[in-house]
Amino acid sequence: MNPALSVILLTTLIGAGQGLFVALVAADLGARFAAWAALPEAFVARAAGLALALLVAGLAASFFHLGRPLRAWRSAAQWRTSWLSREVIALPLAMALVALYGAAQLPLGSALRPHADWIGVLGVLACLALYVCTGMIYACLRFLQEWATPLTVVNFTLLGAASGFSIAAALARLDGLESATGFALSAAALTAFGLLGRTASLLRNARLRRSSTLATAIGIKHPRIVQSAAGFLGGSFNTREFFHGRKDAFVRQVKWLFLGGAFALPLLLLGAALGQGAAAWFVAAPLVQWSGLLLERWYFFAEAKHPQNLYYSAIA
Repeated sequence: MNPALSVILLTTLIGAGQGLFVALVAADLGARFAAWAALPEAFVARAAGLALALLVAGLAASFFHLGRPLRAWRSAAQWRTSWLSREVIALPLAMALVALYGAAQLPLGSALRPHADWIGVLGVLACLALYVCTGMIYACLRFLQEWATPLTVVNFTLLGAASGFSIAAALARLDGLESATGFALSAAALTAFGLLGRTASLLRNARLRRSSTLATAIGIKHPRIVQSAAGFLGGSFNTREFFHGRKDAFVRQVKWLFLGGAFALPLLLLGAALGQGAAAWFVAAPLVQWSGLLLERWYFFAEAKHPQNLYYSAIA
């Protein structure tokens, strides 16, 4: 597949925003019902504002891959059968709850404060539902075998949560809060589990046995079938949208880069942050991780081999 920058930004930005909000609610509830350090209301309000900004930025990015943005509202009409429609419903719902939760921390939102816990819980549920909807958009496509696995949903959730908790750790450290340590430990654990999940998907995809081949396409059982022409002298919509046009060596390089940028380096930076306590390490971790996640998401799309490329094999 040919990765669209708008989709890459959409999935990474909203994933981080969801993760940041989950981290805030978890810490806030932990302070109320357990012996965790309490978060200042002003900090929660600012962090919730950042989570909302990330969600809004992701939503804005999504409009760039729409053919007719003015008709975007129609995408919610097929919610009974379409995971995309469900995502379109879950995203603004999550945004509204994040906004209400942040407003409840402000003096002007004092009327909402008694209900903040329930708003937070509902917001977390909306964020989790959004993770599932976003992942299932790709996992439900059985003809794209690289995506058609529960690991797609698991990885979308783990990587989004890891980046969000990493951002929460940086924000807390900049404010000098004790919660920075807990956020950083959680971010490291989620990053480690994310590495396991992403490695599992890479190993699975490397062993895939293609359900579609030239032989099955034309119904001829022969051990050697060679296609000498792709039917086009130039490019077309199909060759532009369903194949990235990069060499295999380039794609392999991106794989190793995202494994380092999204997992290995953030783990080292979080370890240094926990060991030394310097704010620079806390801030560097989410920045490096998000850069790595951009590469990871590019690879996620580029790795998927659309069956139609069998016909265009002379170009692809």
